[in-house]
Amino acid sequence: MRRLPLTRRRFLRSLSKTALVLPFADILSLASPAQQQSPIKIGPQERSYDARPAPPPPGPKSPIEGTPLGVSFVEVAPEAGLTAETIYGGKYHNKYLLETTGCGLAFYDYDHDGWPDLFMVNGWRLEGFANGQEPHCHLFKNNRDGTFTDVTIGTGLEHKTGWGQACCVGDYNNDGWDDLFVTYYGQNVLYRNNGNGTFTDVTAQAGLLQQGPKIRWNTGCTFVDYDRDGHLDLFVANYVDFDLKTAPLPQDGPCTYKGILVACGPPGLPGGKNILYHNKGDGTFEDVSEKAGMWTAVGTYGLSVAASDLDGDGWPDIYVANDSAPATLYQNQKDGTFRDIAIEAGAALSAEAKPQAGMGVSIGDYNHDGTFDVVKTNFAGDTDSLYTNLGDANFEDRTYPGGLGVNTRLLGWGVGFFDMDNDGWLDILMSNGHVYPEVDLSKEDLKYAEHKYLYRNLRNGRFEEVTDKGGPGIMESAPARGCAFGDYDNDGDIDIAVNCINSTPQLLRCDSTWNRKWIKIKLVGTKSNRSGIGSRIIVTAQTDPTAAKPLVQTDELRSGGSYFSQNDLRMHFGLDQAQKIDMVEVRWLSGQVDQFHDLEPNRLYTLQEGGKILKSEALQPAKSKVQPKA
Repeated sequence: MRRLPLTRRRFLRSLSKTALVLPFADILSLASPAQQQSPIKIGPQERSYDARPAPPPPGPKSPIEGTPLGVSFVEVAPEAGLTAETIYGGKYHNKYLLETTGCGLAFYDYDHDGWPDLFMVNGWRLEGFANGQEPHCHLFKNNRDGTFTDVTIGTGLEHKTGWGQACCVGDYNNDGWDDLFVTYYGQNVLYRNNGNGTFTDVTAQAGLLQQGPKIRWNTGCTFVDYDRDGHLDLFVANYVDFDLKTAPLPQDGPCTYKGILVACGPPGLPGGKNILYHNKGDGTFEDVSEKAGMWTAVGTYGLSVAASDLDGDGWPDIYVANDSAPATLYQNQKDGTFRDIAIEAGAALSAEAKPQAGMGVSIGDYNHDGTFDVVKTNFAGDTDSLYTNLGDANFEDRTYPGGLGVNTRLLGWGVGFFDMDNDGWLDILMSNGHVYPEVDLSKEDLKYAEHKYLYRNLRNGRFEEVTDKGGPGIMESAPARGCAFGDYDNDGDIDIAVNCINSTPQLLRCDSTWNRKWIKIKLVGTKSNRSGIGSRIIVTAQTDPTAAKPLVQTDELRSGGSYFSQNDLRMHFGLDQAQKIDMVEVRWLSGQVDQFHDLEPNRLYTLQEGGKILKSEALQPAKSKVQPKA
């Protein structure tokens, strides 16, 4: 089975040396200096593809297809105390591309009390703000009763202002407290968690100040121990080399979308260069981007990032969703360097072999074959992408046969593989919102605020769109950007937080009628990085008493992902009707393999590298559930 994909990879590699590669000429030109430095000639309408979706091929109908969903997502953000508005660019009109990208957020248990808190990145406006009125990021502490309190002031997180983008979490100094990294258009910030509810900006002393006159447009980020030395390194995607003093205005192109003047780019603008920082193990980082091969990728205009061992060799790779360009898959060469294999691996383009405007990315094993698949959100007028891993990081585009080709209308941002109903199979949610606020004033049947997409895993390689069955929180329109996944009320199902542009956030609480089992796992590394990021977890359990074999689920602990966001670092596995977990296997980045047998479901296990269970606890759900207003 694996010879065919490997042959395809060798074939594509050989094409790159011959005239037969002419169909890829436009793709390769996207990365050329001449193209990147060219003046604005093309408006952003090139990001709209007007794809014509094909129906999934006929096949055996899944027994769960068309059945009641059993879960409902309810919007409870106002009642939960999440009322802070994310400021980002103009509300009704944008002059520049900078005003369109919005921000991410994180489910982040910063105080280690077992209840996921919420961190929200904030932005800026072109005209600036009066002293004392500048927007800043927000940290909301979980009150354990279904509500949150804004505790930002006094934590050390309230000082940095500007065009915030993404956030990611990891214990970079291995002191037992997960730290926070926030990207900006401009200078990024590393916040060291002091372990007492406060943070210290250690950007300068960690060696992360960016040098030179050029302002970087930093976007997605991930902590990743790419050299497996036990210290978390840091990868930061970059979007566009952008200067407000010289950036084109809509009328300069002119730059239009559906006949409307809109912000110019990214086509025609110079693409940014991705950054890789190596953790030296003494609390500081060094920029190794060029020598590590970050700048040789075909695609540019990087947005969201996900790090994962996609070829199964035990070394983390890095996937980047690029806007208006082929995606990037940096394969870890195990010697401190990377090579972009996205095109030859089949994970760079659409099913029609066209570059797409990628926004968000999530990784998971949706078909239980032990390899990690990729789902990517794209621009309006195009399908989103589902790349199925055939092994050894050889992918097949399964967007249409997988059931994701039915939607081309909305514009996707945040995305996640997650098990919404605890049946042991990963479902998909996508947060949507148009990029141009001007569409609300157009004659086109388009809206800036859009509803979500929700797909149920049919357990046969296909997904069923169940958006209209997912509850009022799914159908409520919002100008969404980043979204994060986590069980904020500790009731055993996964909730969703969404950062919206020039609006208050959404908190989509999952209310389930299923009485299905689950297990949560928190990792503590010793030889590996303390957070356990990059570790692979394999859970084996008899989820269906009538099945001949137990269900085997595989996942990894990851930093960053979705769109500019961070999921809860407690890993969650649905177990359906399993009465026990036969085995949990943890494959740490150090090479250590630990196995834990005969565990009880509906518990959180804290597992330490070396085979020790530090804690086993039955979670107590939030004392009360806030009720959304009618």
